[in-house]
Amino acid sequence: MLYLDHAASSPLRPETWAAMEPFRIDLHGNPSGSHNVSRHAKNALEDARDLIASLINADPKEVVFTAGGSEAANLAIKGRAWSGGSTRGDIITSPTEHEAVLQSAEFCASLGSRIILVKVDPDGLADPAEIASHVTSETAVVSIMMANNETGVKAPIKEITAAVKSVHPTTVVHTDAVQGYVSEAVDVESMGVDLLSLAAHKFGGPKGVGLLYVRSGTPLAPLIHGGGQELGRRSGTHDVMSIVGMAAAMQALESERTLFRQRISAERNRFESDLADRLPDLVITGAGAGRMAHTSHVRIPGVRNEMLLVSLDRADLSASAASACQSGAASVSHVLEAMGMTPSAARECLRFSFGWSNLAGDGATAAGIVAREAEALR
Repeated sequence: MLYLDHAASSPLRPETWAAMEPFRIDLHGNPSGSHNVSRHAKNALEDARDLIASLINADPKEVVFTAGGSEAANLAIKGRAWSGGSTRGDIITSPTEHEAVLQSAEFCASLGSRIILVKVDPDGLADPAEIASHVTSETAVVSIMMANNETGVKAPIKEITAAVKSVHPTTVVHTDAVQGYVSEAVDVESMGVDLLSLAAHKFGGPKGVGLLYVRSGTPLAPLIHGGGQELGRRSGTHDVMSIVGMAAAMQALESERTLFRQRISAERNRFESDLADRLPDLVITGAGAGRMAHTSHVRIPGVRNEMLLVSLDRADLSASAASACQSGAASVSHVLEAMGMTPSAARECLRFSFGWSNLAGDGATAAGIVAREAEALR
């Protein structure tokens, strides 16, 4: 199987397995306990927190562990909107965000918040100046993703944050970096964001674990109440094994980031160039914009993506028609719709996403398979 769906979930890295394995039997303690077994778990948890914080240039106390990217986004949006008690602030975001952000905003709106959706251009990008024009003292949070999970187009997060802060310095800015972190380094100080969400399984870590970076002093109401873990911001017993695995995956990614970008972008570019040679009417989404190195979102006119995906699967190539959260849905991608794409054109789009486990030559091989199957369907 040629796997080109890393944006949905990436295989566990060997370093991840190695870090997690000791917790399979021996290191099983609850890190909230006080005896020796628990202390071992607590030490491992805090070592992972320290490592992760150093990799994103944060303070360890600013790292809040969650059960994944969706929970982290929910905590960012709802936690900010609810932090004012009965006062529900405005939520400024874009129509191309992940559903975890959009649906969290809609839920907050049902309780009194106001949603402001800024328009995006044909590449799916929102203008920093327009975003900032909506900021007031009533703004609870501005949430713009670092890179789109479907198209791979990168947003100018530094510029957006600077524009927002120039209008109202204390306005909280969140970025969903779940996909962006795979290709791009994250430095929360350089980016200037107050909240940032990550999910481990996108870069070779385990599923079911993620984090929310929370800048010190940022008011945030918890979604989950109970034992008061994570300094009261997220209660519940920690999954130490998965957290350790996430830290190991992040360390492995950072250690090879430059090589990863060179190797994976070469495969992605070869895939697109070979496919365009075979299918001259191929349309590459966001070709003129900055894109993540590992993502290729393309439209093959005259070929329905559902039919092509079935053919590709039979040919042992894994890809997707939209984000993993929408891949089984019959509706057209809200991202492509917001970008102005017609429903018929959107149903001709596919996402191919490369990752750490792909090998040299995979791009060319994939292009040959895709072209052959598309031509057969035509």
